[in-house]
Amino acid sequence: MILGIGTDFVNIERIRKVLDRFGERFEKRVFSDLEIQRSRRKYDSPSSYAKRWAAKEACSKALGIGLRMGISWKEMQIVNLKSGKPELVIEGKAKDWLIAMTPIGYIPKINVSLTDDFPWAQATVIIEAISQS
Repeated sequence: MILGIGTDFVNIERIRKVLDRFGERFEKRVFSDLEIQRSRRKYDSPSSYAKRWAAKEACSKALGIGLRMGISWKEMQIVNLKSGKPELVIEGKAKDWLIAMTPIGYIPKINVSLTDDFPWAQATVIIEAISQS
């Protein structure tokens, strides 16, 4: 059963300008150390950051809460499997919210899709409840 769907669309140039202006301060406020390491290694790091930004926004929408409702950017993190497939990992209050919205007898599963086509980056997050039986 689907518990929530969220999507976000962001201009990569907007993220590039924020990075140029605030640099490490912006990185440390929004992204995990792992996300920063991965994005800095990319040829076009603003695209990597933009996709991750969009994923965090999409996740908050799928959870049905906004970033102003007590969760922080860093509670949502994009990690990549060896295959390159992105996965969204959440912790803290965001995870508490996810557990609370999941019906008894089900486990939550977060699906994430990221894409970019300059100057745009997009993320879609679908949260499912999977029956344990």
